[in-house]
Amino acid sequence: MAGARSTALKALLRVEEEKGYSNLVLDAALGATALSPRDRALAAAIYYGVLERRITLDYILGFYSRTPVAKLSPAVREILRVGAYQLRYLERVPASAAVNECVKLAKENGEARAAGLVNAVLRSMLREPDKARFPDRKAQPLRWRSVFYSCPEDLISFWQKSYGACLADKILEGTAAKPDLFLRVNNTRISEQQLLDKLHGEGIDAEPAPWPDGAVRVRGAGDLRRSGCFADGLFHVQDIASQLCCRILAPEPGERVLDVCAAPGGKTFTLAERMENRGEIEAFDLYPARVRLIQTGAGRLGLSIVHAASRDAAAPQPGPDPADRVLCDVPCSGLGVIRRKPEIRYKFEASIDSLPDLQYRILSKASESVRNGGVLVYSTCTLNPAENEGVAGRFTRENRCFEPLALSLPEGVERAHGEPENQLTLFPRAGGSDGFFISAFRKR
Repeated sequence: MAGARSTALKALLRVEEEKGYSNLVLDAALGATALSPRDRALAAAIYYGVLERRITLDYILGFYSRTPVAKLSPAVREILRVGAYQLRYLERVPASAAVNECVKLAKENGEARAAGLVNAVLRSMLREPDKARFPDRKAQPLRWRSVFYSCPEDLISFWQKSYGACLADKILEGTAAKPDLFLRVNNTRISEQQLLDKLHGEGIDAEPAPWPDGAVRVRGAGDLRRSGCFADGLFHVQDIASQLCCRILAPEPGERVLDVCAAPGGKTFTLAERMENRGEIEAFDLYPARVRLIQTGAGRLGLSIVHAASRDAAAPQPGPDPADRVLCDVPCSGLGVIRRKPEIRYKFEASIDSLPDLQYRILSKASESVRNGGVLVYSTCTLNPAENEGVAGRFTRENRCFEPLALSLPEGVERAHGEPENQLTLFPRAGGSDGFFISAFRKR
């Protein structure tokens, strides 16, 4: 069990120091160990739990530590968070084990002098669990929301200003919920029912998703890369929001399609499957290493119409032949996928102001590749009107050769707030999709 905590701690320190993506950091940390499946699961639970609950944990620790949490060394601070998370949220972990192993972590990580502090703080939490009280919800509503949902106050204020208080609360609730895992059936190799039968045969809890067609929801599946169905290329992992985006683009077999910001390739694969692996898809990404991810995934799925290459989507260059449909899923602030990448909430302001201009340049460049009568879809996985409605609206105003294209939505998809018929904002919710934005245009 100590190995699990040590692995989680190393990954947490790396995320803090290098500001890396949480999923990639954890994968690297787990790959460097020989932990059992049980310990890998514990390491992941602690790691993501601490990232998700950082603000809440620091608030609680403030009632028990004489030294302000912010003034502790990075290692001691993370060790206390690891301990506090276990005591507060992981009932299956014995309290004594949580405390003792955290004291051991301090000694093993060059913080022997702080071992006594770690022991005292965590044992004080055990003795006086009611000492830490949340802010008064009525007297300090913003502070309460920040501590309760472990979300920075400035981000909460941003969502309240952007979408209103009621919808902002729903976003916070959805962000705090554990995300469901969705798969996309590779219909070029297997039907949805056949895949469900095979997954059930592997002991995986799977059922059809409410929307769109070809989507499957799984629960408690563990690492799906170990599934025989994965090895056989019968599915790929993809949230239903991204699958809906591909449904709205609606490529037909035999058409030419461009995916201009494609890596790691999930939408490219779904488009190819919708095209029954007939036609042509050009998939681009700026970085060659990420292009290889597209190539590898397409190979596993047997999607021969996918051709991946490196290309700067925002740079002027000779373009390929006009395409019937173009998908422009741009780099964004990622505020719609916080529940999958919890570190995003702590750094959302870092590049948010510069992103809309970059996104517009990419969209404008992508539009040059659309044939007359063709369809252009712009999408993000964020909840920021400037990156979403702002970019889509600017494109509508400044590109008269394109007209807004009303979205055809499947049953069960409802709009949460007023927006044009060619736009859709999906908000994260329990059992549902990630936060996502889609807009569509047709070239006149």
